[in-house]
Amino acid sequence: MNPSHLDPLRNTARWLGYGGLIPFVVLAPASLLDAHHGLTWSDALFAYGAVILSFVCALHWGFAMALPGLDDARRRRTMLWSVVPSLIAWPALLLVPTDAAVLLVVGFVLHYVQDRRLARHATLPDWYLPLRLRLTTVACLALIAGAFVQWPY
Repeated sequence: MNPSHLDPLRNTARWLGYGGLIPFVVLAPASLLDAHHGLTWSDALFAYGAVILSFVCALHWGFAMALPGLDDARRRRTMLWSVVPSLIAWPALLLVPTDAAVLLVVGFVLHYVQDRRLARHATLPDWYLPLRLRLTTVACLALIAGAFVQWPY
């Protein structure tokens, strides 16, 4: 691929990806520091985490349809995987913060593992995995922090 063609795409992906971290880095501390509204912020954090986990699963649906060089079996496995993160994310909305955090973090980590597996079989842009690792790390740290919200007694 032409590097000059990738620079605008890479920059757009970075801006969108890092911008997508804003709710994580705002809601996690808010859930810990605002004793009166902590659970509200925590609910918002985990709802956002579930939405984003569902969003990233769509990447694999697109990869399954569009990446050259994948055999039919790999395309099917990639497409099948693409729905799993949503199935992980949805029940997290029904759980207490500690359990929701565990489920969402597991979902994000598993998705990154699947990204790495796919990269062994397909050509992804060289910036994709490092960006996904940074985004996954920050999201997971925020979700873990949000798990420590104090319940009102």
